[in-house]
Amino acid sequence: MSVYVKAYTLTSALGAGIGALRASLRANRTGLDDREWPGSDVPCFLGRVDLPESVEVPPDRWSQNTRLVEFGLQQDSFADAVAEVREQVEHDRLGLVLGTSTSAIDRTEEAYRRLEDDSEFLPRYRQPEVHNPHAPTAFAAERLGIEGPRITVSAACASSAKVFAIAKRWLEQDLVDAVVVGGADSLCLSVIHGFHSLQLVSPEPCRPFSEDRMGISLGEAAGFVLLSRQAAPGDLRLLGAGESCDAHHMSSSHPEGLGARLAMERALADAGISMSEVDYLNLHGTGTQGNDEVEGKVCAAMIEGDVLASATKGWTGHALGASGIVEAVLCLEALATGLVPGTRNTTTPDAPFDLLLENVRRPIDVALTNSFGFGGSNCSVAFGR
Repeated sequence: MSVYVKAYTLTSALGAGIGALRASLRANRTGLDDREWPGSDVPCFLGRVDLPESVEVPPDRWSQNTRLVEFGLQQDSFADAVAEVREQVEHDRLGLVLGTSTSAIDRTEEAYRRLEDDSEFLPRYRQPEVHNPHAPTAFAAERLGIEGPRITVSAACASSAKVFAIAKRWLEQDLVDAVVVGGADSLCLSVIHGFHSLQLVSPEPCRPFSEDRMGISLGEAAGFVLLSRQAAPGDLRLLGAGESCDAHHMSSSHPEGLGARLAMERALADAGISMSEVDYLNLHGTGTQGNDEVEGKVCAAMIEGDVLASATKGWTGHALGASGIVEAVLCLEALATGLVPGTRNTTTPDAPFDLLLENVRRPIDVALTNSFGFGGSNCSVAFGR
C-alpha cells in the first residue's frame, strides 16, 4: 500500500516555513549563531527559532514548546490542509503522532527556579497538562481538531523519525485514513547544560564528519507532515521505515553500528528497494567523534552507486526529538526541488565515503534519512516520488 505526502511544513533556525528554508539554503546561510542563551555561560553555537511575541497559546498550555508548535502550525497553510482532510474522513479516522524529547521542560525549570524564592510551587505552575512528555501532542491535537488516535514518541533523537513508522503501520492496518506526523523540541537550560556535562557541545559551529570536529551544535524546531492513502498528481510518497534498538549504551553508539545498520536495512526492505536506488542519503551526522565514526563505518559498507550523502545539522543544529522531522522535510524538499544541501562547515572530511560538502542541484527520486539516538534507538525513513 502506498502512503502519500499531502502537505508539510518546517520551522527551524533556517526560518519559519518552507519559503524561508529554501531561501536560506539557496543563500548558503546557516541558522547557527553564538548569541548567549539566558542563564547559561556555555560557549556554543545554537540553532534557535526567534518566536514572535504575537505567538500565543492558552495559559494552561503555556510553554516555549507549545508556542513553537503553534508557530510551526501557522506556516505554509498546513492547518488548512489538515482541516480539509478532516472534513473528508470520519472524526476518529484522522490520527496524530508527534515526537519530542524536551517537551515543556522549560516550564518545569521555571517552576523550580521560583521554588527557591517562594518555598512552594505557585498555582500558575500546577499544570499537569504542561509538565509531561505528551504536552505538545495534546496541544497540537486540540489546535488541529484531531479526534482519532494520538500518541507521543519520546525516543531521544529518533523520536520524530519513528513517527513515520508508526503512521505507516496505522494506515496499512486501516486504523486511520490520514495521519499528521511531526516533532517539536525547544532549547532550554537542561538541554544545553546536560549535553555540556557529557562534553559533547562544540564551542564552534558543528562540523559533521570533519577531521577536526568538536561536538554538536544544539537547535530547536517544529515540523509536520500530513500523510494519507489518497493520491493526487505530483504527491511525494513515504516509501518505508525501519527501526531498531540495540540498547548498547545510554549515550554511545554500538561500536559496529549494529542497530544503525538494521534500521537502514529494514527501511530499504520495507520500501522494497536496494541501496543502489537511493539518490540522496541524509546522515544523522551530529559532529561528535563517536557518532560520526560509527555511522561512517555503517554507511561505507552499505552505500552503492552514485549516492549523494550529506549531514545537515551544520545548518539547523541538532534539534534532538525534532531532528527526525527536520531531516525528513529536507529530504522531501530535495525530492520536490532537486536542491540537495551540502555538509555545512565541514572542509576536511574524514568520512569513509564521498561526503557532499556543497549544495548541488540534481533530480532526486529516492531519499533516505537516518536518525540514531541515545540508548541505541534508531530509525531510517525512505521517501520517493
